[in-house]
Amino acid sequence: MLEISDLFVSYGAISALNGISLKIGQGSIVTLIGGNGAGKTTTLRTISGLLRPKRGKVTFLGEDISRLPAHVIVARGLGHVPEGRMVFSNLTVDENLSMGAYLRTDKASNGRNRDYVFGIFPRLKERLRQTAGTLSGGEQQMLAIGRALMGEPKFLMLDEPSLGIAPRLISTIFEKIIEINRDRGITILLVEQNANLALEISRYAYVLETGHVTMEGPSADLRKNPQLKAAYLGG
Repeated sequence: MLEISDLFVSYGAISALNGISLKIGQGSIVTLIGGNGAGKTTTLRTISGLLRPKRGKVTFLGEDISRLPAHVIVARGLGHVPEGRMVFSNLTVDENLSMGAYLRTDKASNGRNRDYVFGIFPRLKERLRQTAGTLSGGEQQMLAIGRALMGEPKFLMLDEPSLGIAPRLISTIFEKIIEINRDRGITILLVEQNANLALEISRYAYVLETGHVTMEGPSADLRKNPQLKAAYLGG
């Protein structure tokens, strides 16, 4: 469904990605693992058109999207839940969800999507008129995911969904990620600091280190890898 080929990305003179390549099959959950500065967020931002590659390309559903503007990429069916959630803090929950459907004009479809979001995150319906900036970290994460779902993505990228969330809500968020993948068939690319959790719910994983893919394989196999366990899994 999505393929990255020999991708190089820099911030000025600083190289962030150095020729990475990866493939993500339709309907799968794939995770990117790596330390701070490994290039995980840069990868997602490049896929979604927020950064331009120096070299290489990103192909989505057979189309080269490397040079397309971000709003066009969203319209193609690719959603992005950024690190730090980035909700519109001065808008209500309702208004944030409406922003997610900004490019969609089918009111009936938007109504169904809203009902689906409330079905998986009932707390958002309870907070509908509340300003997003007053929500807890976990509620804001639910809202960021719900906002992305309002755009009816075929492919959803999640950047550190457990970051800054109370431990009791982390399992809920990850259960919902599995549910979204299973019930809607949405392909998911997950960046997550909790490597154990990421490998537990994903089918395939790539390990990034200083802008290079240093390891890849089925998640179940990587969880048993001694090198990976020592570096990222506390073993």
